[in-house]
Amino acid sequence: MISYVAVFLTSLGLSLALTPFSIKLGRRLGIVARPGGRRRHSGNVSKLGGIVILGSFVGGVLVSLAVRPWLPPPPEGPDQWEMRRFTAVMIGTVLIGLFGLCDDRFEFSSKPQYVAQSIVSVVAILGLVFIQQVMNPFTNEISSFPMPLVWALTLLWLVGMMNTVNFLDGLDGLAAGVTAIVSVVLLIHMLRVGQYGPALLPLALLGSVLGFLPFNTHPARIFLGSGAISLGYLIGTLSLVGGARVATVLLVMGIPIVDVAWQILNRWRHSRSMNEGDRGHLHFRLYDLGMSQRRVVLLYWGFCALFGAVALLVSSRLYKLIAILAMGVCVTIILSNLSRRAKIDDPSDT
Repeated sequence: MISYVAVFLTSLGLSLALTPFSIKLGRRLGIVARPGGRRRHSGNVSKLGGIVILGSFVGGVLVSLAVRPWLPPPPEGPDQWEMRRFTAVMIGTVLIGLFGLCDDRFEFSSKPQYVAQSIVSVVAILGLVFIQQVMNPFTNEISSFPMPLVWALTLLWLVGMMNTVNFLDGLDGLAAGVTAIVSVVLLIHMLRVGQYGPALLPLALLGSVLGFLPFNTHPARIFLGSGAISLGYLIGTLSLVGGARVATVLLVMGIPIVDVAWQILNRWRHSRSMNEGDRGHLHFRLYDLGMSQRRVVLLYWGFCALFGAVALLVSSRLYKLIAILAMGVCVTIILSNLSRRAKIDDPSDT
């Protein structure tokens, strides 16, 4: 327990210390989100949350290197590739974190962002953090993929997760809170199956976002900025680093994932740019209907926690698949009705 407490307290402490510093630094350098656009906040708010996530997570992980010898061996024996995967996650996190800080300063177009996301995804794949096989929920047999499909699926998963969390970061505390829930679910799952070393990574991520959340909840004094992309990268890679846990993350992140898929399809249907910011996302539509920010965020957190519990308590892969599909259908119906209602209220809203 000392190992886990040390890692958690390090990332939590660094996050609590770095957040006030990032608030002041963002204001001093003018790296702030100004009122207007999708967000409806008052005053200039620092968007250097990426410094907090990067610094506190890296700090926690460095401590994990020192405490790893204290951990019991995994039931299946030592994993010879564990440090390679660990290193790949760290390198990718630092690269996307530093790129995000530059993006917060210079506000790059979408093309450099996708290039950076693809590069760090390749770093993960080269470090053996990839989707190589899945368990067939109907037969409970493992299906392995050829390497070209491994690359394609992993790139889609990691880039998709980075953009999902980035789009989710629309209301105060929403993305960071959901990330905390994902971290808890991954941590419990890894400990339960004896992946004691990999479990230190979601624990470090949990400390990072918990230290950041008090400053990020409504009314936020700091935004994640491009730090949201770093959170997406960490969720995507940590779901793979200890054995594929894609289904688990799909359950917890199901609502944001379906929401992003709906927005992509909706923008394609109306010949609009995929990178165009608007208030069509589910959390914005609920807020615009009159729900308070806090209520929308708590609603998201509640559903993500509920499906996280389902992922942990339901052992049947078939039942998990049914839950994922049912959630997808329900969210799609809700989004369709909200979009139709918005179009009736405002014919210019597509």
